[in-house]
Amino acid sequence: MSDTSEVDVVIVGAGAAGIGAAKTLQRLGKSFVVLEASHRIGGRAYTEEIRPGMPFDLGCHWLHSASLNPFVKIADELGISYSKAGFPRAGYENGRWHTAEEIAEWEAFFDAQFAAAAKFAGSGEDAALVDVTERDSRWTPGFDYILSLHSSFDVDEISVVDVCAYKDTEENWPLREGYGTLMTRFGADVPVTLNAAVSEVDWSGSSVRVTTSKGTVSAASVLITVSTGVLGAGDIRFTPELPDWKLEAIAALPLGNHNRICLHFDRDVFGPDVPRGFMAKTGDDGPVSFHVRPFDFDYVVGLTGGRFADWLERAGQQASVDYATEKLVSVLGSDIARHVVGHTVTAWRGDAWVRGAYSNALPGQAHQRARLAEPVDDRVHFAGEATHPEFFTTAHGAYLSGISAAEQLAG
Repeated sequence: MSDTSEVDVVIVGAGAAGIGAAKTLQRLGKSFVVLEASHRIGGRAYTEEIRPGMPFDLGCHWLHSASLNPFVKIADELGISYSKAGFPRAGYENGRWHTAEEIAEWEAFFDAQFAAAAKFAGSGEDAALVDVTERDSRWTPGFDYILSLHSSFDVDEISVVDVCAYKDTEENWPLREGYGTLMTRFGADVPVTLNAAVSEVDWSGSSVRVTTSKGTVSAASVLITVSTGVLGAGDIRFTPELPDWKLEAIAALPLGNHNRICLHFDRDVFGPDVPRGFMAKTGDDGPVSFHVRPFDFDYVVGLTGGRFADWLERAGQQASVDYATEKLVSVLGSDIARHVVGHTVTAWRGDAWVRGAYSNALPGQAHQRARLAEPVDDRVHFAGEATHPEFFTTAHGAYLSGISAAEQLAG
């Protein structure tokens, strides 16, 4: 790390976008340096082992829109397995499981809300999703909850145009070994300087100088792949400051929150009759969904999103454990709690190198994804999930954006 030697590109961030860009520049014969603030690569793809042979994804977990997802082929090449079954659809409400007719009614309601949103988006206008979807149905709380997971924001802050721009093939395949494992193996051949948090990008001179905790490096161009959470917090100083149009794009695409509460069990206490995945509404609280023993691992994962995820994260890890445990007990009985032997709880808002889950376009701001992707002065370039027009919020969207930005740089 010395500014006495200059490279073609400095890549800031070693998540999916940074790795995609680095591999592309390698292929095109360009010199580069990858700087990562964390102790690991992968960004929001992060897998831990609860115990040997039992992985758990703290971040992204699903190969979304699998038939269009380049990581499916990469997973195959790396020997990482996945399930094509997707997430089972079951519901629990008012002390009983939903009937097949109720599940069909829920699915029809969900489809109808997206049809209404798509019709509105086609009008050329934009609004908050809450303004174009039904508010008085028994299924409305479930719809709002699912969207808080999809977008990491609540429906009053989700752009209709943006959510309808997402290209969803409804093929969502979970990875057995974990998305973080996939990213770690895939990026193993990329040279990355870890623990090198970038504090300043100085593009005032003929070269771009990037200052980190490990020194300074100069390049012809820089590719910024960090989250809009990091950019919006001002963790990286730009000299001169980024233009107003770029700052407006960053502010229009903030990170929401989405956390995973993993309860470890000492054995399989669920049996064959409990659905492998379900959404439950008990009492006056909003719904919560659970993945039960995915891939036959002895754990259950509860999911939170939007403002509630932020509130619960601030309340502390034990509050999340208590919440998920109480919800499971209300559905499956108190004996379940006796078999909980540990937990793993994510806190993405508090992660200093991310500052949230994934980006969301605020109402009226869907056009800002394209603006965020535009370079400044043809030397300061941007990539990441927030910049992809169709696969935002996903690892493969970030990866594809990194490839596109690198090709633009090389050209």
